[in-house]
Formats: sequence, structure tokens, C-alpha cells
Amino acid sequence: MYQALYRKYRPQTFDDVVGQQGVTQTLKNQLQTGRLSHAYLFTGTRGTGKTTCAKILAKAVNCENPQDGNPCNRCAACRSIDAGACMDVLEIDAASNNGVDSVRALRDDAVYTPAEVKKRVYIIDEVHMLSLSAFNALLKIIEEPPEHLLFILATTELHKVPATILSRCQRFAFRRIVPEDIVGRLNYIAYQESIELEPDAAAFLARLADGGLRDAVSLLDQCASAAQGAVTVDEACKVLGLAGARQTAALMEAVGKHDAAAALSIFNTQYAEGKDLGAMLDELCAVARDLLILRTAPQAGIQMISGICTPQELRTLQPLLSPGELLRITAVLRDTAAGFNASANRRIDAELCLVRLCEPEASLDAESLNARLCRVEERLARGVVPVAAAPQQEEQAQQETAAPEEPEEPEAAPEPQQSAPSEAPPGFWPELVKRLKTTLPLPEQAMFSMQDNAPVRGTLHGDVLELQTETEFVRNLINKPEVLQPVADAATALLGRSVRVRIASGKAEKPNEGFARLVSFGEEHPELVELK
Repeated sequence: MYQALYRKYRPQTFDDVVGQQGVTQTLKNQLQTGRLSHAYLFTGTRGTGKTTCAKILAKAVNCENPQDGNPCNRCAACRSIDAGACMDVLEIDAASNNGVDSVRALRDDAVYTPAEVKKRVYIIDEVHMLSLSAFNALLKIIEEPPEHLLFILATTELHKVPATILSRCQRFAFRRIVPEDIVGRLNYIAYQESIELEPDAAAFLARLADGGLRDAVSLLDQCASAAQGAVTVDEACKVLGLAGARQTAALMEAVGKHDAAAALSIFNTQYAEGKDLGAMLDELCAVARDLLILRTAPQAGIQMISGICTPQELRTLQPLLSPGELLRITAVLRDTAAGFNASANRRIDAELCLVRLCEPEASLDAESLNARLCRVEERLARGVVPVAAAPQQEEQAQQETAAPEEPEEPEAAPEPQQSAPSEAPPGFWPELVKRLKTTLPLPEQAMFSMQDNAPVRGTLHGDVLELQTETEFVRNLINKPEVLQPVADAATALLGRSVRVRIASGKAEKPNEGFARLVSFGEEHPELVELK
């Protein structure tokens, strides 16, 4: 009968355990020195080797010929435990034996000496499922067990185990296995089973396993059973019912470019191929999370990505989406997925979700507005300035397109002060003042107006906007970066080219106007000034 690969290639010694060197080396040292504890608690996520190490430890303490802390796997005790025929080594599932009566029966049997091996071992898997009364019944015998008794508790939820139990056990934390170690183990199993496994497919399965080696081996078993030839990334996506990295990356690219038509087209293709809608949205959410992680931690984030897309694909998508947009995308996807259970038509919900992602301007909630603002800020930071042509410029462009240009006659040339082709187009200054009313602080706004006696007037010379001021006070008020930069940005957006701003040396006065004002002041105040 066929045996699943994760069972067939389960480690039989501590040296075979992958990715848990700290735990296995400590247990081997305790076995070699004879300093064994009476109770152990193994914690960690699924598929990291907790139950496997518990069984190896049970064999090692009863092995007749141990080898450097490892069981020999050849003696009668080791073979009996491997076959599950040893009555003194019991593996108990706490999920189905979580009552106080089951623990009382265990406690009554534990006092008897072992019949076949040196130590009676109880392996209690998922121990956090025990009830409070069951934990209390187990507490006394764990605290003061007979000399022949050894408890090995395993759990994935350490916070549910009472502190009274934790304080009486030696705790070992099993960490998630890194993808490189998983890839090595998958390649070894594929070689032993004559499975043609491509390197990219092995890395893809390792990322999907999320640190669990058993999950990775199970995925390999499933893909190898369905594949006709080599196990590739596309074949794995097809067998596992995933949209695939390429399609997910293309869908996220369409969302980043606000291309709803392309996003719906990709979605419809995947839907027609039978992809699960929940899995598609989960993959899209995982990619958004990966992009956010890489933006927050560019170097360390590589080790934290989910594996749906490669780092190269994520770096390609990164410039398209700002952090605000990624936060909004994640929230919308999670809300849509959470409502699937109560939805009458998941397809419509998913399509509406994609439209909302691609068109944030259709929503006026705070998250959508924040996403749009973040997008504009990032573009400005990269030097990409959105150009909005003034109405007068559009009319002028239409007129120039409609009517052919006539050669200018020399006598019709404009006067020098109006002849520069780079001077401000009609309506430039009124439109600029209108925009500055919404961007400048209140005191500085009043300096820019359309009145004849406005404190500030602007003159465009090529790519330089010169601001003329009436007084020194006005000059000092506007001659600062927080005023000049918004003026330059607004002028750049209106003209469609980079514009610099400078302050003129002062108000242009008529010849001898200053001297005339001084004379007038002296005539009015003869007691202060003596005229000669």
C-alpha cells in the first residue's frame, strides 16, 4: 500500500531533523550525560518536528544501543516503538481525550512499571485542548512522577497551557524552518522517489509551506501525483488551485495602474479556469502585504515575504503603489473576503472589490482619500508633476490647430516688454492666484490678489517667475521656502514645465520718484529735516 511521503520520510534520529539544531543538540547532550527531565513541553507551529522529536526521544531513552544520543533503530525496543506496538509508549490526542476522566485513567495506569522497555513514555499531542479540570488532574503526577515515567507534551498554542504546567516542564521552542532548508529536503525526497522537480518549483513549494516541512512534503506529494512530467511552478499552481505568481502579479499591476478593464479581464480568465475566488483575493492580499513589508524594511523584508511573488516581481510592482494605497487595498480585500460567508453571489462581490481597488476616486471615505493623496505625494517626490492645462491655454491650442499660422510682418512686431515668446500666457496670473488661495497659509494668501494695488505682482521671464513686492515687509513675508515652493509648484503645473521663483529687488519706481517723495516729506515736516 502506498505510504504518504511525509510519513515515509519522517526523521528517525535527531540528526535527520531539519532546521531544529538547537533543540536536537540539547536533547542529545541530555541523553549522553543522563540528565533527563521528567517532563518536556514542545511548542511551535505545525509541521516543525514536535511530534517527530517526541517519538525519537521516546526511542532514545529506551534504546538498547544508543549512538551519540540517537536511537539505533535496530534493537527490539526501537522497532517496537516504530511499529506502534509498544504498550509502554503511548501517544494520546488531547483533542479527543480532553476530559478529566481520561486524565484520571492515565494517572492510574502511569504508576505501574513498564513491561517491555526501561521507561513508560506518554506523548500528549495538542495538550492545550485539555480542560481546566483535566490539567488540574494531570498536575500532581507531572510534579512528582514515578522514576520510570516520562511526559512529553506538544502544543501549537502555548498561551493556553496553564502556568502551573509550564513551570514543571522543560520547554523547547521549535522555530519555523527556513525555505533554504525546506528546499534541500524536498530535493532529497525528489531524488529518492525519482521525481523531476524544478528548482523554481521547489522554492515555490517551500514558500507556500510557511515554515512547515510536513506541509511542503505533502504539497510535493500532491503535485508529483498529478503532474505528467516534471513538477513546475505552473503545474503546481494548476494542481493546488492557485492563481499563480504571474497572474497575481499581473492583477496587482492592473490595480496599481488603476486599469479596471485589465483587472476584470484577468479575473474573468481565472474564474473561467475554476480558480477559487477566496484564494485569489487571499493571494492578492498577500502580495499587498509583501509590498508593504518591503517598503517598510527593504533589506530584512526579503525574509518575510509570503512567496506568492518573487522578490524581483515585487520590486517591479513597488513603484506603482504607495503605502497609503497598499493599506487601503489590504483593508478592502479583507472586508470582501470576510463577507464571502454571507454572500449570495461571490463573483459580483469580487468584481466590485476589484473596481473599488482600481478606482479609488469613486469612493469618498478617509482611506480612499488618503490613498489618492499618498499617490500624488510619491509622484511629486519622484519629480513626476501632473500637468493641468489652463482653460485659456486649451482654447489657444485649439485655435492654433484650427487656423494655420500666418507669417508675421516686421512692422507688426510687438513691443519689447511683450515680445518674449516665453512670457506668461493669457490668464496665467489669475489662475495662479486662484490656486495659491488653497495652498498658502492665511497671512500669505492676502499678498496675492487680482487688484491693481496688490502687494505682490508676478512677471514671467522664460522659466523664471519674478515676484515684485510693494514694501520690504511684504518681501520678508513671502521670501521663505514654505511660500516660494508652493508658488513654483503651482506655476509648474500650469505651464507644464519647470519654473523657478525669485523675489525682485524692489518695486519698480519712476525716475526721480524716490527723490520727489523725500522732498515732499521734508516740506511736510520742516522741523525734522533741513532742506538745502
